[in-house]
Amino acid sequence: MRLFHFSDDNSIDVFMPRVVQGLQGIDAPQVWAIDDWHQAMYLFPHDCPRIFVWPVETTTPEYLTAYQKMTSSRMVAHIELGWLERLSRIIVYRYEFSPEAFEPLGNSGMWMSSRPTMPVNVERIDNIEKALTDAGVELRVLPSLKTLEPLWETSLHVSGIGLAHAKDGPIGQPRLVN
Repeated sequence: MRLFHFSDDNSIDVFMPRVVQGLQGIDAPQVWAIDDWHQAMYLFPHDCPRIFVWPVETTTPEYLTAYQKMTSSRMVAHIELGWLERLSRIIVYRYEFSPEAFEPLGNSGMWMSSRPTMPVNVERIDNIEKALTDAGVELRVLPSLKTLEPLWETSLHVSGIGLAHAKDGPIGQPRLVN
């Protein structure tokens, strides 16, 4: 298993545990990481609002068929049109961690460690759209993410990140990824 942390800062030698506001039940400082399968969710500017959709085991045949007609990608990422230019210019650094000190946060793809953590590798990513394609993620650009609110009522998995920054927010019902 591979674990990552994404940043626009390429000079981090040690990640120190910190408290993240808004995560219910997690009050202790943690170093946060994301697993390989979910990492594409963080190939964006930190404050870029985005919504991800993909089928899961509990997706009904009706929604699975609709999803498969819509895309052949394993996941679809949606951003607002106003973020497209910034996405094309941003550089993201992907830090890789050794997984030994990390514990999973349920089955969300998120991992945490209460210990200071040194990365084992750092990689510069300067073509986000290519990185998304390489990860099997289709990028869709919309005038507003608000139009996606009905997706939360489907049996597809829907995750939102940074939705407080959406131009037409608040949007959806944020939940941990599966």
